[in-house]
Amino acid sequence: MNRLPSALRRALCSAGCAALLAGCAGVATAPAAADRGAATAAAISVPAIARPSGETPAWWFRAGAAQAAAASAQAQAGGQRAKNVIVFLGDGMSLPTIAAAHILAGQRAGVDGESYRLSFEQFPFSALSRTYETDQQTPDSAGTMTAIMTGVKTRAGYIGVSQVPRRDDCAGSRGQELVTTLELAAAAGMSTGAVTTTRITHATPAATYGHLPERNWEVDAELTPEAKAQGCKDFAAQLVDFPGGGLTVAMGGGRTEFLPAGAADPEHATAVGRRLDGRNLVAEWTARHPQGRYVWNQHQLDALDLAHTPQLLGLFEPSHMHYEHERLHDAAGEPSLAQMTTAAITVLRQNPNGFFLMVEGGRIDHALHAGNAFRALDETIAFAEAVKAAQAATDPADTLIVVTADHSHTMTFAGYPRRGNPILGKVQGHTSSYDEGSTPGNAPDATGLPYTTLGFASGPGYTGASDRQSEGPKHYPHAPNHISPATQGRPNLTDVDTTDPDYLQEATVPLKAETHGGEDVAIFANGPGAAAFHGELEQNAIFHIIVQHTPRLRTELCQLGSCNAAGVPVERPLYSRWLQQEQQGR
Repeated sequence: MNRLPSALRRALCSAGCAALLAGCAGVATAPAAADRGAATAAAISVPAIARPSGETPAWWFRAGAAQAAAASAQAQAGGQRAKNVIVFLGDGMSLPTIAAAHILAGQRAGVDGESYRLSFEQFPFSALSRTYETDQQTPDSAGTMTAIMTGVKTRAGYIGVSQVPRRDDCAGSRGQELVTTLELAAAAGMSTGAVTTTRITHATPAATYGHLPERNWEVDAELTPEAKAQGCKDFAAQLVDFPGGGLTVAMGGGRTEFLPAGAADPEHATAVGRRLDGRNLVAEWTARHPQGRYVWNQHQLDALDLAHTPQLLGLFEPSHMHYEHERLHDAAGEPSLAQMTTAAITVLRQNPNGFFLMVEGGRIDHALHAGNAFRALDETIAFAEAVKAAQAATDPADTLIVVTADHSHTMTFAGYPRRGNPILGKVQGHTSSYDEGSTPGNAPDATGLPYTTLGFASGPGYTGASDRQSEGPKHYPHAPNHISPATQGRPNLTDVDTTDPDYLQEATVPLKAETHGGEDVAIFANGPGAAAFHGELEQNAIFHIIVQHTPRLRTELCQLGSCNAAGVPVERPLYSRWLQQEQQGR
């Protein structure tokens, strides 16, 4: 796996790449390093610049670099170097979700849940991440993951594009594409991978390789006529057409986005391809990677000699992959997130130059939107198992592992349940608050009714009648179109099994789907540079800490004209239409 051809750098660094934005003009570009692996990792100094009116993309990049440098200096982590980087993204994994998940995991293991720790909670360094976007207090997955992957905050709904254009404005997004960590890694000769339990074209994985001002353009059938006329390309096509030979590993769901309209799915008779351009992207990928392997079920994945597989594409469902709770019932067999993570690392670590891998526990978010705490916690536990698998397959001396979330949710952790209370159960207290030896019983609300420890501030668990379910406790799945006010007050949960996997926790505000939350989320880190993750960081600083502690990434960023004379990345690299240029050069 030699260094990728210079065509990729030319594509990334097209006309105007080295030009500096007005807010950061006058900074010189560092010369290329003769030996990329020996790039300096000396302590970094990035003077902060004043916050401008309008918070330009250039300012976001510079501010993130300055915060990362300050965090590294405070932690004395400036000299630490990473060969490999793994970013684990628990989509929607709020702090209450983590706390409830570790309690459930401990209770399942028959030990004290309150003091139990998930794999990533045992990491030595942690921080908080501010998740707001440039236009929203409560963010979405597109803008937040773009911040994590590019070092620049942007608007909700934007993937790999700055805040400058209007949403859905294909032409206006040209020249506003943001260089991602995965692209830097590919250009630097590292192996690259994206693994998810959602469609591989969904917002989080797409933000590692894609650039569009609309997160929903996963397949060409979703593009507007204007976007098609202006040459915008959907995320499935961008993944397959990725410059330099494409991602080394891509695994998740979303087969229908890669198959031509009407083409039969290999697993489900009711699922057919959605592409209107006639392209069979699976066939194209296979033709471009004759030594690579495409798989769509666990049996095929298990049969591979992964240590001698140069590229791997796995599309395990027509849409999103199953929740962990239903995964074992899949007739064709579907790998767990931990199994996919181990497989990806086995393929990626063949490259002596190192690798960059993003792993998403995407269905944590989906379960929270559905108002179903059981599946959300179950998915979080499975996500923690994937982190544990990555730890077992890598060396902490050369691999930086960062675990975080893109945003939070409105799941609440309330009441005064006794120690050891089932986390999915009803709040239980003692009959006498002064007698801990008394028999515990259901703690009543102000009306005398029992209630659960976990609930939601909004969502489909609202107890009024809907067009799908009658008034009272709700059960998964529940996505109502019409909801009526509750006329009988809260339901009596005395005889309701709230630990049932399909029970929906009550929601205060009636909505078809529960919403994201706007508070900070956690960051956990281990490996070279991990000590820089401390305190409260702007979300876009995650990119900068990673790059500043990974010599190949840092040197590649300098090659794109974004470093000062000391070799410090301080300027947002510009490249215009690099995807189109690379495609035209095939």
